[in-house]
Amino acid sequence: MHYALAPRTFLFSHYFYTGLRIATGIVGLTYLAYSIADLPTAMAVAIGALCTSLMDMPGPLRHKFNEMLAGVLLCSLVALLVSLCSPLPWLLRTVIVLVSFLASMMVVYGRKVMPLQFVALFVMMLSSEAAATPLQALRHGALFFLGGAGYMTYAMVVVWVLQRRLKQQVLAEALYELASYTSMKAGCYDLANPLSAQMEKLVRQQSTLAERQQASRDLILRGKPGRGDTILVQVHYAMFDLYELVLSTHTDYALLRRYFADGDVLPLLGDLIGKAARDIESAAYAMTRNRPSRADTDYRAELRRLDQALRRLPPGEGEAAEAHAVLRATSNKIRDLIDAIRRLHAASQAPGGVLPTAANADLTPFLTQQRYSIGILVSNLRWTSPTFRYALRVAMAISVGLMSAAWLPYKTHGYWTALTIAVVLKPSFSITRQRRADRLIGTLIGCLLTAVLLHFVHAPAILFVFLFIATAAGPTFLYVKYRYTAIAASMQALLLIGLTVPHAAGAISERLLDTLVGTLIATFFSYVLPSWEYQSLPRLVDAVLEANRKYIDATADLLLGRTADDFHYRISRKGFMDSLATLSAALGRMLDEPLAKQRAVPELNRFTVQNYLLVAHVAALRLLLQRYPDKLPRAEVEAALERMLVRVRSSLGAASPPETLAPEERRSRIDAWPGWAPLQRRLMLLEQDAAQVALSSTAIGKAFAAR
Repeated sequence: MHYALAPRTFLFSHYFYTGLRIATGIVGLTYLAYSIADLPTAMAVAIGALCTSLMDMPGPLRHKFNEMLAGVLLCSLVALLVSLCSPLPWLLRTVIVLVSFLASMMVVYGRKVMPLQFVALFVMMLSSEAAATPLQALRHGALFFLGGAGYMTYAMVVVWVLQRRLKQQVLAEALYELASYTSMKAGCYDLANPLSAQMEKLVRQQSTLAERQQASRDLILRGKPGRGDTILVQVHYAMFDLYELVLSTHTDYALLRRYFADGDVLPLLGDLIGKAARDIESAAYAMTRNRPSRADTDYRAELRRLDQALRRLPPGEGEAAEAHAVLRATSNKIRDLIDAIRRLHAASQAPGGVLPTAANADLTPFLTQQRYSIGILVSNLRWTSPTFRYALRVAMAISVGLMSAAWLPYKTHGYWTALTIAVVLKPSFSITRQRRADRLIGTLIGCLLTAVLLHFVHAPAILFVFLFIATAAGPTFLYVKYRYTAIAASMQALLLIGLTVPHAAGAISERLLDTLVGTLIATFFSYVLPSWEYQSLPRLVDAVLEANRKYIDATADLLLGRTADDFHYRISRKGFMDSLATLSAALGRMLDEPLAKQRAVPELNRFTVQNYLLVAHVAALRLLLQRYPDKLPRAEVEAALERMLVRVRSSLGAASPPETLAPEERRSRIDAWPGWAPLQRRLMLLEQDAAQVALSSTAIGKAFAAR
C-alpha cells in the first residue's frame, strides 16, 4: 500500500498538503470574487483558479513558476479563442479539432506537460458550451486570466514560504520507497516467494524508487543550500549511501536456498533485513513530522541468534564451503547496512555537519532540466510518431463526444462526455484501460454519495464543507489512487450544482450517462491509430545496453583509480538506472495490452533483471574494496578487475581495449588479504550475469524478428 494511503502517514504527506493548499486557494479566490461581484463572475474566476491548480505540482520553484505561467497564458488564450468562435458552429468545430490536436501534441515534452494538455482541453470544453458575443468572450477570457493569475500568485507565495517543508516531505517519500525496496529484499530469503518473481518485483520497485530519488534531487540539490537545508542535504546523501549498501546485499540467493533451506539462517537474514526496512521507515516518518529520527531499533537479539546459527554450521567442502562463505559475506553486509541506517539517523540530528559535496560542485547532470524546444514538437509531426497518432485519436474522439452530446435527451452539461474522453484517453493503452475502470467506478460511487448527501443534508453551510473536502481530495489522490480522485471530482461537480441550481437532482443521472458514453467513445478510439508498447521496446533495449556500457566504463575508471572521484561514476549509474526504469515501465505497460500485442515477455523480464544484477554486483565490488583496505594487494586486485571488466565489455558488445598482461601474482600477498575470495566470487557472478544480458538481448532480437 502506498504510504500516503495509510492513516498514520496521510496527514503528513505532501499529497495532503497539496490538496489542502489547492482547495484553500480555489475556494478563497471564489469567495473573494463573489464578495466583490456576482455569482457568474465568481464562477468564471473559480474556473481559472481550478484549471491553474492542476499545474500546481511539487517541484523546484522556478519550474513551478514556468509551468503555471504557461498554463495561465495558454488556457486564457484558449478560453478567449473558443469563446470568440462559439457563435459560428462550423468555426467552433474547426477550432475544437485544432486545439484538441495541438494540446495533445504537447505530451511529446513528457509527463510534466500532461496536466497542461488536460487543462487546455477542459477550458476548451467549458468555453464552447454557450455562444458568446465578442464582448462576453473578452470578459470571459479576462476573468479566467484573473482567476488563474490570482491562484498562481497565491500558490507561489505559499510554496515559497513552505518550501523547506515540501523538501522534507519529498525526501521522506524517497525514504519510504527505499524502505519498501529493502522490505522486498527481505522477501528473497523467504522460500515461499519464487526467486524469479521476487527479482521482477525488485526491478519494478527500483523504477519507482529511482523516480522518487530524482524528485528529491531536483528539490534539495538545486541551487545553493539555505541555512535550514543542511540537515536535508545530509540526509539526502546518507539515503543514497544507504541505497548503495542495500543494492550491494544482493547475493547468490539460489545457492543459499539450496544449502540452507531447512535451517533457521535464511529466516533470520530475512527478519534482519525486514527490521532494517522498518527502521528506514521510522526515519521517513520522523522526517514527515519535522523531527530528527532516533536509532531506537535494537538488532542485538537477532544478530546474536545469527552468530549462533553461523557457529553451528558444519564445515563444508567444495560448493558447500562456497555457500558458507556467501552466507558469512551476506551477514557482514547486513551489519554494514545497520551501521548505515544509524548514520542516516545521525544525519537528521546534526545541523552543523559538513556537507558531503563541494560548495561549488556542478550538480546539473543529476537534475531534471526543462526543455521545451519547438523543434521537438515539429519533428514529431509525422505519421510514425506515437504522439502524432495520439493527438489525432484525441481530436477525433472529442469531436465525436461533443457531437454525441447533441443527441442526448438533455444538453445542460454536454461537455461532461468530452471531459470523460480527455480523462480516460491517454497515450498508453494500459493507462487508458486503468483510467477507464477508475473513472466508471469512481463516478458511480461519487454519484451515489452525492445523492445520499443531497437527500439528507439541506443546509448550504454543511454542503459547502463537503464541497471543500471534495475539492481538496481531488488533487490529493490524483497521483496516488485515481479512483478516489474520480469520486471526489464527481462529488465536487454535483455538489456545486446542488448549491447553485435549485432542483438539480437530475444532474446525477446525467453525470452517470455522460461518463458511460464518454468511456465507450474513449475505449473505441483507444484502438484507432494505436501505438503499441512493443514497437518501442527494441529501441529501449538498445538504450539500456548503451547506458550499461558507459556504466561499466565509468566503473573501470573508478575501481582502477583512473579518476579522482566518483562523480562520473554516479552520473553513469544514474543514466543506466534511468534507462532501465524506462524499459521496465514500458514492459509493465505492455503486459496490460491485448495478448496479441505482447512480445518477448520472458526474455524482456530476464533482460531487465540481469541488468539490475550488474548494478548490484558493481556496488558490491566497490564496497568490498572499501571494507578490506588493509593489506590490499593493489596490483593483483587491479589486474583481476581489469581482466574481468574487459570480458564484461566484450559480452555487452563494446569494443574493449587490449587485455594487458597481469603482473605475477604473489600468493603470500593474496592469502594475507581477506577480500580476495569474495572478490573472485563477485567477479565471477558479474561475468556470468553480463553473459546472460548478452544472451537475453540476442533472444529479444530473435523474438521480435520472428513476429
